[in-house]
Amino acid sequence: MNLAGAFTESVLKNSHKIGLYWGEREYSYTELWHLSNFVSEQLQGHYGVKPGDRVGLWLKNCPEFVPSVFGILLAGAVVVPINNFLKADEVNFILGDAGIDVLVTDAELGAHHRALEAARPHLRLFRIEQIEASAQEFNNRAAEVAIPKPEGHRPPPNLQYPPRSERAESDLAIIIYTSGTTGKPKGAMLSHGNLLHNVESCRIVLQTVAADRFAVLLPLFHTYMLTCGLLLPLLIGGSIVLVKSLHPVRNVLQDIIQRQATVLPAIPQFYRSMVNATIPVPLPLRICISGSAPLPAQILKEFEAKFHIPLIEGYGLSEASPVVTKNPLDRTRKAGSIGLPIPNVEVSIQDDAGRELGTDEIGEVCVRGGNVMLGYWKQPVETAKVLRNEWLLTGDVGYRDQEGYYYITDRKKDMILVNGINVYPREVEEVIYQFPGVKEAAVVGVRDSRKGEQPVAYVVPNDGAVLDEKALRHFVRRKLADYKIPRKVMFLTALPRNAAGKILKTTLRDLPLPGEDVTTLCAAETCRLNGFL
Repeated sequence: MNLAGAFTESVLKNSHKIGLYWGEREYSYTELWHLSNFVSEQLQGHYGVKPGDRVGLWLKNCPEFVPSVFGILLAGAVVVPINNFLKADEVNFILGDAGIDVLVTDAELGAHHRALEAARPHLRLFRIEQIEASAQEFNNRAAEVAIPKPEGHRPPPNLQYPPRSERAESDLAIIIYTSGTTGKPKGAMLSHGNLLHNVESCRIVLQTVAADRFAVLLPLFHTYMLTCGLLLPLLIGGSIVLVKSLHPVRNVLQDIIQRQATVLPAIPQFYRSMVNATIPVPLPLRICISGSAPLPAQILKEFEAKFHIPLIEGYGLSEASPVVTKNPLDRTRKAGSIGLPIPNVEVSIQDDAGRELGTDEIGEVCVRGGNVMLGYWKQPVETAKVLRNEWLLTGDVGYRDQEGYYYITDRKKDMILVNGINVYPREVEEVIYQFPGVKEAAVVGVRDSRKGEQPVAYVVPNDGAVLDEKALRHFVRRKLADYKIPRKVMFLTALPRNAAGKILKTTLRDLPLPGEDVTTLCAAETCRLNGFL
């Protein structure tokens, strides 16, 4: 079985059911299949895509995202979702690293297309406007011919199936690019089996059924939503309620109420907004899931007190497809804990030598199971650093209590979490070093009540140089996604170092920030990027 085959089986069982809601628009499983088939045929017939080829997917959340994913998989190719916040230089690196010659994209990102085509003359753009045209054609035909209900699991007459994809469970299905401490993103290779394994584990632990409707408001390029917001609902015969507008929060809640969504995967910041919002009617949600960033215990307490809906915190990472642990629905849920390992996944706390530690002993969180990635794309050395005796070394530090619940206490990786999205300081520092007059630079994360953390840059100018903070931030903004931009730049005469010459970032994090706090400085941008905050 592969992902394309699993989707095919789901379509056979649910051909007349609505699989996707988008505002007032509804897409049946049959229509999603037709559009996925159209994408597959176009990629193979007009773009020369062959099994195993990597196809980039650079889109904001939209209905076409779904058939684009399955169309690529039906063609036997590999899906490479790309963060739609990235700038052309960042996208170009991924295209080059993955060897992508075909990019599925849309007119909204058109401002970057010319730069990408100039950098990669062989790049071909598959614009989703073609999918929209095919959808219109499909609906015109459907309006003219009544589609009889299938008997058993037989498809209706207008549901045509191409040859079944021959990809094996062990074959590569998706490459998720995650930033690395070296400053360049690494491609986590997820097989068909990895993702099918994680979908099945999530189905069990979340007790999801075909009647469930998943409210999707987070970006689908993120592995958390790709697995829990797209693959999970459609492979179990459920439905996706794709939220059109995130601002204000009542727009999201209106979609949830109107479409009777039952499952909501989101981040802590959204649940904080729900707690503060005025909601006049009971919500249809039966379960809410918090991921991508730590869930403050106070938000959990206030949310469940207000809505009487279970709010389940979990833990995962792209390299694990991504879900690793969840607080259980039918057992004790512990505030501050990432919960228990999901079915068929093992978690262990180990020391640097690989020795398993006991209860309440702090060490590195390690994961083993069918959800663990194949490795990093074309990076065997980096792969060897994180895969040890079938265990994935997460880089997170934590412990296990006497009841088997896990807790994260720190990160070995020098990473900043901005609204649940990883920002690696080295990547930002490398860009700052390109600015004329910079001698040294160090980027750290500071706590922020809205976003969890914010990047702050500490810069040492060359002797005699006078640097302008606004000009420096503008320079970085041209090269990196907005959420990676330092929200404040502090100029120092020297960076603190230890005896070995290593920069003491712990000292930098403890330095006071003069003037306005970071939260005040970036409030407007926070609203713009996230809508519901």
